Amino acid sequence: MHSEIFPDMSLALGIVSVAVWIYLICGRGGYWRGAIRDATEASHPASNLYRWPVVTAIIPARNESEFIGASVQSLLRQEYPGQLNVFVVDDDSNDDTAAVALRTANAVPDRQTTVIRSKGPAFGWTGKLSALNEGIAAAGQANPYYLLLTDADIVHEPDTVAWLVGQALAGEYVLVSLMAKLRCESFAERSHVPAFIYFFQMLFPFAWVCRADSVVAAAAGGCILVRADAFAGAGGIAGIRNALIDDCSLAAKLKTIGPIWLGLTDRVHSVRPYDSMRDVKQMISRSAYAQLRYSPLLLAATAIGLLMTFIAPPLLAVFAAGLPPYLGLAAWLAMALSFIPTLRFYRLSPFWSLALPAIALLYLYYTFNSAYQYLRRRGGQWKGRVHDAPSLQ
Repeated sequence: MHSEIFPDMSLALGIVSVAVWIYLICGRGGYWRGAIRDATEASHPASNLYRWPVVTAIIPARNESEFIGASVQSLLRQEYPGQLNVFVVDDDSNDDTAAVALRTANAVPDRQTTVIRSKGPAFGWTGKLSALNEGIAAAGQANPYYLLLTDADIVHEPDTVAWLVGQALAGEYVLVSLMAKLRCESFAERSHVPAFIYFFQMLFPFAWVCRADSVVAAAAGGCILVRADAFAGAGGIAGIRNALIDDCSLAAKLKTIGPIWLGLTDRVHSVRPYDSMRDVKQMISRSAYAQLRYSPLLLAATAIGLLMTFIAPPLLAVFAAGLPPYLGLAAWLAMALSFIPTLRFYRLSPFWSLALPAIALLYLYYTFNSAYQYLRRRGGQWKGRVHDAPSLQ
């Protein structure tokens, strides 16, 4: 870009970039502050409830022998005053997932734990949702008031279930979800994980998710507490059986029935590592095109939006002349400052904020890669399974 050749274009681009960041900072639900957290909500001590409702936790697990033990143990060690049952659905694993889950359960006999062996997904279902459906069907015998849907790599602090139930009852929420704190240790994780959370909040501002009068709905699949009757009223898992982004699909259905809540947390952690750039690429590419509803038009619009929002400001700041560099610098500064609260949440240096344009460019590449993989019928790969877009099946 050279301002002597494209002076009007540079100026227009600078004005648009600044306008976009004014909107994002001032008009997008304050997503960048990361203020919607369990720590900011009122506490819900056990003494406030005469009788705590029955909760059944369901963990679908496919080839998760490395993590399932810690996940199950964290649920069995819950300081929950009511009845808590745990169901692990071994989703056709070819490792020791079921055996590890059973050993862990036997070591903590105070809680009732059941391990179910699935034989793979039913036709038209994704593997995870098919496994969840089997677990929910088996859990129905316990007549739970709440279902806790969680993942095999998620570890919960001892007060998690009590907090979730207290929050759901206090706000009369049909769904309460905590965004598990992802591991952020390797270079690949430090350069991608905070941005993942930042972009997710930009797409689904948590303040809007929590508002009953807003159509924005989202949840984080690692930790979702849902009221069983509302869940059934929304069609259960069958209603989203082929959804790759199942958590947000479920939240959208539940929000038509009642209010939902989603927030950040320090009490729920993912222990799954992403040690290489290839690992994070696979994680993001797996569902990026599904988020765009497999639409080439939405893919093009997303590319233009990312380039205008994140890439244009530093290019203008460095290569343009006259007024555009100052506009680009202002947009870049707003971008960087908006990223700092998320970096602070992950205890990373604020200097990472200056790299957000480059990180956004990587995410754009992963999104195009996701679309390419779907065109090759290799979309949604996870644990040896491929989940093609419905239109390509």
